[in-house]
Amino acid sequence: MTSAGHRLRGLSPARLRALARKVVRVGGFAGITGGLLPIYVARDRLTREEDRSRVRDRWVRRWSGSLLRLFSIEVDYRGEPPAGGPASGPGRLVVSNHRSALDIGILLRRFGGHMVSRADLARWPVVGAAARSVGTVFVDRGSRQSGASTIRAVRTLLERGETVIVFPEGTTFEGDTVRQFHAGAFIGAVKAGATVVPVGIAYASGSGAAFVGEPFTRHLARMAESSATRVVVRTGTPIRLDVGSSAADAAAAAQSAVEQLVAVARYEVDAP
Repeated sequence: MTSAGHRLRGLSPARLRALARKVVRVGGFAGITGGLLPIYVARDRLTREEDRSRVRDRWVRRWSGSLLRLFSIEVDYRGEPPAGGPASGPGRLVVSNHRSALDIGILLRRFGGHMVSRADLARWPVVGAAARSVGTVFVDRGSRQSGASTIRAVRTLLERGETVIVFPEGTTFEGDTVRQFHAGAFIGAVKAGATVVPVGIAYASGSGAAFVGEPFTRHLARMAESSATRVVVRTGTPIRLDVGSSAADAAAAAQSAVEQLVAVARYEVDAP
């Protein structure tokens, strides 16, 4: 027997199950993304301009839903999201606290649309290619030029009636404390006269879902070993912005709403 075989024999049944889940899920992650992405790209090339948003939303919902099921992420969506889409006037800016890489799939499954994401996500294995293909807006928060370009991109999308998802805290954190919201995306939202949709996310205590201080590949592998992860996602009352409103005030109002939604979601996800 090989040394690897001896090591496996010394593991508990629970650890062996975790390793089996890891192998299946990491392979499935690459397989689902790598399998669906070429289909979407081919379909997008043949789609009329006015139908592309609908086709993209259908793909990102299918992709994210498949991955959430693969990783046994049990999402309890509460609160009804407002209608959105290019035919319904100014778009909606979905804002949320940010705790895990799973947040991306969770919100895309619910809302579709475009993500505003940190620039290094474009280089992540597999998911980077998918993100680029569906029109993710990448921002380097250390660059003023990148920040200004992101504001213009967000405004353009919202003026077209699209949905844009952003994590205004700027990065992931542990715990339920909602950090100060950056006002950048709200500048574009105000200029577009968009609607802000606040969302609060809470993972079950002890889930280990937080994505802090580790490479994405390690985070993916760690989450792939878990048996199941429960999360409550609370959608709040939309905040309508008028052109000429203060972006700083809009950011503060959205942060306050998200703080309240996180508190409710925490109670609901951990309730007996």
